[in-house]
Amino acid sequence: MQQRLTKATISPAEWEMQFNPRAATPDFEAHGAALAPYNAAAFAELNCHRDVRFGEHPLRSLDIFPAATANAPVHVFIHGGYWRGQDKANFAFTAGALVPLGITTVVINYELCPDTDLDGVTASALDGFEWIAANIADYGGDAGNISISGHSAGAHLAAEIMAHGYSTKHSLTGAVMISGVFDPAPAAATTVNEVLDLSAATIERRNVLLRPVLMQPETTLVAGGAEPELWVDQSVDYYHHLRRQGMHPSLHVLPELNHFNVLGLYLDADGPVIRAIRTAAAAG
Repeated sequence: MQQRLTKATISPAEWEMQFNPRAATPDFEAHGAALAPYNAAAFAELNCHRDVRFGEHPLRSLDIFPAATANAPVHVFIHGGYWRGQDKANFAFTAGALVPLGITTVVINYELCPDTDLDGVTASALDGFEWIAANIADYGGDAGNISISGHSAGAHLAAEIMAHGYSTKHSLTGAVMISGVFDPAPAAATTVNEVLDLSAATIERRNVLLRPVLMQPETTLVAGGAEPELWVDQSVDYYHHLRRQGMHPSLHVLPELNHFNVLGLYLDADGPVIRAIRTAAAAG
């Protein structure tokens, strides 16, 4: 029986490849460029409230793309970037896919390392979600029908939202986690940690595999079959974590998709991502 790879059984270079998506996907920039026309179209064709602030920090901001109908279901997308990069403007394509389905879409920014630590990153994402729940009705959204999705580090932040005990009552109709990283510990042994500067205490606090899930919507986990096996294992581990919490998530490991082109699933009306978001909207 083949044993699971561990840091003790593989080289530092292999560990880097397993837990640094850019190292595992040399042409990662091309995948982002392929989505650029869809971002431009979303901004050109959809009604959008850009750079709405939910705090003083410049990255505490979000873009709201209202659906045409009042009291519409709401979907919140949280971008990846390993807690240290990317911007909401590069993910407007999610609104281009969802707004025509009658779903108000919010694409959120949050504070990034190294200007803050992972606790600060998480706190800003949690505050962003709380602001959306409290204010989205002003933009035609139904605060009682909110779903979330996140990619990579954004999936971790979506899991943080599900694990967080909000001071006011919030609920979720659905969650989609795409190619997520749920335990930050492996990143500490990669070059990414030069920016993250993870401490042992921060890693333990931010490991969502160690904490109860306080909001338990229908959850869909997606990973790319062309991603490194230890990265895929993070989604498998979170799947088991949700099962132990009494949840019944679905898990999809899709052939030929890597960490970056997996985002093309938002352009697939019949794929698991859009299907899950539409189901959540209808359930609300």
